[in-house]
Amino acid sequence: MATDVLAGLIHLNLAAAGAILVVMALRETARRSFGAEIAYGLWICVPIAAAAALLPAAAATRIYPPGVEPHFDPIFLASQALDQSPSKALLAIWLLGVALGILTVARRQSHFLRMARRGLAGPAVTGFFAPRIIMPADADRLYSTEERALIRAHERTHIDRGDPRTNGFIAFAQCLFWFNPMVHLASHTARLDQELACDAAVLAHRSGQKRLYAATLLKTQIGGVATPLGCHWLAGAAPHPLEQRIRALRGPALDDRRRDTGLFAIGLALALAALGAWRAQPAGAAQGMPPPTPPPVEIEHHMQAIIVTPIFR
Repeated sequence: MATDVLAGLIHLNLAAAGAILVVMALRETARRSFGAEIAYGLWICVPIAAAAALLPAAAATRIYPPGVEPHFDPIFLASQALDQSPSKALLAIWLLGVALGILTVARRQSHFLRMARRGLAGPAVTGFFAPRIIMPADADRLYSTEERALIRAHERTHIDRGDPRTNGFIAFAQCLFWFNPMVHLASHTARLDQELACDAAVLAHRSGQKRLYAATLLKTQIGGVATPLGCHWLAGAAPHPLEQRIRALRGPALDDRRRDTGLFAIGLALALAALGAWRAQPAGAAQGMPPPTPPPVEIEHHMQAIIVTPIFR
């Protein structure tokens, strides 16, 4: 049982890591060609590929090079090594890491809520089941009426798109796969792409307010507390994400034809991610391979007839 869980985790993480690398390579090109919303949509390939890696594998087929006798497949040997590993101890270490990750997320969320009650958090959206907008206590002093309207439009867009729940699932994935650095890299990058997509959606019908929107972004980056189970204007502590968000505001709005082409590209990417992850999983490692049937041995039987002459008395 423990060995099966570990094997599933390995297959799932390998498929997710491969999908993350592909998305990381394509996201900039997709944003320039099809817009920020399409680039953010590419991240759905990661959970799709991970789920496909857990589907029943195709039947294992043993192929032997010419002139080579039947032998064990290396993947089967690796699965045998996994069977002989201390799987229960490894599983216990993984569960301990999951528990520590959940406690860390809970602590950070509790800290954010305490700051929000004191009026020191926001603008942000928090809450997994019932998302709500959080504004600082001095929002009326910090932001003008037009800026507050843009902030609320930004946060309502997050809620309408279901981004707080998405971020909750991302945080949970980080807890489950705490040992995979690619998952943590994807978490940070996907949240940034989420903010870029939200910016594009807000300004789709407010192209004349780009300058005001950029000024509002600058104000919200000064201070602030991030929420792990929600959306926050502070996309990162370093200035680079802010520069990227403001730079993205300069781009023109996309037409419907390019957006439809981007949606088709996402659908194709999803199909390829699922098929690739399913075909790449080793069926031999998942199901095991029986030892090859030994070649028939020709045995010469030399039978000697013994004739016993009866003796009559």
